[in-house]
Amino acid sequence: MSETSPSTKLLYCRCAYAQVVPQSVKDGVLAKLCDSGAGFESVADLCEMAAHRDERLKAFAESTPIRIAACFPRVVRGLFRQAECSLPEDGVEILNMRVQTIDEVAEGLLKA
Repeated sequence: MSETSPSTKLLYCRCAYAQVVPQSVKDGVLAKLCDSGAGFESVADLCEMAAHRDERLKAFAESTPIRIAACFPRVVRGLFRQAECSLPEDGVEILNMRVQTIDEVAEGLLKA
């Protein structure tokens, strides 16, 4: 069972279209999230959502505290800005699946 606070929202980006996150990392993090029993939301691709100004991005930006597993924090923040729903400075933690290990990302998402 997860130690994550029930109020912390977890968002996992599958990076389905840009393909910039290693497949093994995406699969490993997703498996650990599923095994944890924690509630989380999975999206196909934050880049695509930003390109289409998907309304769900605004809901994510407003639901802090939130931890996001995606890619570089500056890129993720830029995607939300592009969709005109900037992430707040506080209450947002972005884990980078391009450079962090599966364990680092999963532990960062699921920490208390």
